[in-house]
Parts: sequence; C-alpha cells; structure tokens
Amino acid sequence: MTSKMKPRQFITLLGGAAAAWPRSARAQQATTRVIGVLGSATAREWAPSVDAFLRGLSEAGFAEGRDVRIEYRWAENQYDRLPSLAAEFIHREVSVIAAFTTPSAIAAKAATATIPIVFTTIADPVQIGLVASLNRPGGNLTGVTFLNVEIVPKMLELLHEVVPTATTMAALVNPTNPNADIWSTGLQGAARALGLELNLLRASTQRDIDEVFTNLIPLRVGGLVIVNDVFLITRQEQLAALALHHRVPTIFQTRASVVAGGLMSYAGSASDAYHQAGVYTGRVLKGEKPTDLPVQQATKVELIINLKAAKALGLTVPLPLLGRADEVIE
Repeated sequence: MTSKMKPRQFITLLGGAAAAWPRSARAQQATTRVIGVLGSATAREWAPSVDAFLRGLSEAGFAEGRDVRIEYRWAENQYDRLPSLAAEFIHREVSVIAAFTTPSAIAAKAATATIPIVFTTIADPVQIGLVASLNRPGGNLTGVTFLNVEIVPKMLELLHEVVPTATTMAALVNPTNPNADIWSTGLQGAARALGLELNLLRASTQRDIDEVFTNLIPLRVGGLVIVNDVFLITRQEQLAALALHHRVPTIFQTRASVVAGGLMSYAGSASDAYHQAGVYTGRVLKGEKPTDLPVQQATKVELIINLKAAKALGLTVPLPLLGRADEVIE
C-alpha cells in the first residue's frame, strides 16, 4: 500500500532541506581562503600582471574559484583611496593580501601587522621601510622587487639609439630617494661614454615637476630619462602627458607610462615579478610565514616602445631596437 505525504509534511521537509543547504554553503564559504588583491591603478591596466600572478598561484597549487577566492580592489589611480581599500580587506579578514605596486604595499602595511602581505615594488623595500632586510624580512611582509637601480644607465643608451643626433640629454631624479646618488653617478658615467652632455634635474614635489618641464625648453635637450621612485610613480601619467605635450622623447620605468603616451620604458619584467608574487602567495597559503621568505628580485628586463608616441614626436625608431622590444604599442 502506497502512503501519501500530506501537503504540510512535504512543505516542512522541503523547508528543512532548503534551510540545511545554506548552512552547508556557509560552512564551505567560511573554509575557503580569500586572497585580497590591492592595486593602485585600474583592472584593465593590470590585467597582464593579474594573469602572471594567477599563473604563479597555480604553480603553487591554487586556482581561483577552486581552492581560493580572490577579491580585487583597484584604486583607479587615486592613491588616497588605498588606505580605505586596504581596510576593507582587514574587515573581511582575508587570508593574505597581494599588494600590487609600492603605494599599495605601503597602504597594506599601515593597515595590518598580522595578515600576511606579499608585495611587488620597483623600490628598495628595505629603504622604504617595508621589510627589515631582504633575507629576513621580519613582520608580516615579503615579496618581489623589480630590477631597477642597476639598469638606469642602460636607459640613457636606449634613448640615445632613438635620438642619435642629440648631444644634450636630461635625467629626472627624486633627490630624496636613497638611491639618488647611485642613479646620478651611473647616468653621468653613461653620458660620458656616449659623448653626451647630461643635465640632472630633480623633483620631489608637484611644484618641482612643473619647473622641470618649464626648464627643459631652454636646455634644448634631445631626450629625458625619468628614474622612478614612489613619488614619481604616483605622477607617471602626468609625466607621460607632459613629455608628449613638450615634445620631449622620454624613457620611463613603468609600462603604464608608455600606455599613457610615453615613448618607451625599460625596467624589470612585470610578468616575471608578478609570477613570482603568485608563487609566494601560494606558499603563504600553505602555511609559510612571510618572515621566513626572502624578498626575491625579478631579474628579467622588458623594453616597451610606443610607436604612436614616436610618430607624434616625429621620430623613427630604428628597426634593430624594435626587434629587441618585448612589446610594441601601435
């Protein structure tokens, strides 16, 4: 004999099953580890770096949506938003923060002394106070630095290939940066080797930047080298626009500067650095402590050329140089 379930009984059982599912889902969600990616620019600008980060994370055994959930916060180039965005991750109690760029790393460090942070920076992380030392970072931070200081003289050589008839060049350095003297000495040595006169310009405030480009006109320089540090990175789009407006061929150290209209950039490989950051993030998720993970240095370098900017400046980029470029923006 087949028994019939009463409508009220059926509704009760269905309701119980529906109530049980959210509890199960909530339990699963609670155990899923969350990575907070904090970036100073836009999601579109940093898409290639995110891809490299995810590849490194995958090598460490983690896949987005399978083993971990990733929440992204982008400051859209408004650096004053970074502290509040970092605070959101603290409130969310994420498992680890991946801080893309120096300003993001500084904001994340100021926000927490307990949640692990894996940073990427072109600055010296010891000199800017992110870690105690490269081999023993201490605290809750570790990460990856770009090859930066050592390649500055090469920037002048590359720029001279584009403007071979120039006899006078300029370089912009932040004098408050601990590496300022090293950069200046290296650039002056490269200028002597190339038979060039080099004007060293300095900027550590917005007013300084305005004066620099005003002074470039009477100097009649053939090109400008901009050596990045934390302050100049926050002005990279403005600097690219000013260089194009004043028709000064300029070489930078960030891809974003070239995307914004700069002529070219030469710096440590972003793909390499963010790949390593992804690997480190995975190792932290597995239980390793940032203080036991030495800060890594990305040793690959990338040359990026903007042909649209070259055309606007009335320049023809030599074919051998184009052939050596890692990326050409047309």
